[in-house]
Amino acid sequence: MISARATEATRRRAWRWWALAAVLLLIAGGSLEAGLRGHRTVLEGPEESSAAPPPAAEDRADGRRAVSTAVRSNPVALRIPAIGVRVPVSALGLNPDRTVEVPTDFQEPGWFRLGPSPGQVGSAVILGHVDSRSGPAVFFRLRHLKAGDRVDVTLADGAIAHFEVSAVRMYSKRQFPARQVYGSHGYSALQLVTCGGVFDTRTRSYQSNVVAYTSLVSITTDEAPG
Repeated sequence: MISARATEATRRRAWRWWALAAVLLLIAGGSLEAGLRGHRTVLEGPEESSAAPPPAAEDRADGRRAVSTAVRSNPVALRIPAIGVRVPVSALGLNPDRTVEVPTDFQEPGWFRLGPSPGQVGSAVILGHVDSRSGPAVFFRLRHLKAGDRVDVTLADGAIAHFEVSAVRMYSKRQFPARQVYGSHGYSALQLVTCGGVFDTRTRSYQSNVVAYTSLVSITTDEAPG
C-alpha cells in the first residue's frame, strides 16, 4: 500500500516539474515576441492578471457530466471553426539553452510536447504566432473567440478531442499567470496562447499574451459534419 507521505511526495515532484516547465515557457516568450511583427493590432478589452482559471465545461451549472479522457497521443491537426482555423500541428520541445521552442511556421501552431497531450487530464498547451511581416498568422483572430466556441484536435491515434472555449483573457507579459495556464486543475484543459496587446516599436515585441482557455467535452473517432 502506498503511504500518504509517498503520495504527497509524488504530487510535489509533479508540481515542481510543471513549475519548471512554466518558467521555461516564459523564458521563451522573448523569442516568440521577436518573430511576431507586421500587423500591430491593439487588442480590445482590459488586461487581466489574477482571474481564477475558467471552470471545466463539465463543472458548469448546466449539469453536464464528466467526459472520458484521451490516452496520450500527439496532436496532428487543429480546427477552430469560429475563426476559420484548420491547420496541422507541430511539436515543440526545448532548445539547447533549455528555453522552449516556438513554431517556425507562422501558419502552423505547435504543441508543447513535454506537457499533457490534448484530452489528457491536465493543461495541454498549443502556441501560435499572431502575425508576421507578411501579415496575419495562424492565431491572429484568437482574441475573437467566445465562450462556447468549439476547438477540435485530431490526435495521431485517430481520436478527435473536442473542446469548448471557457474564456479568452489577455495578460501583460510581466504578469503572465504561468501556474494558471500550464498547471493542472483536475480536468482535461487545452490552452491556446499567442501574443497581443500593444506592439512596442522600440523593442519590436508585443507587450501582452492572449490565452484562450478551453475544456474537454467529448472524444470521438469520426469528425462530425460542420
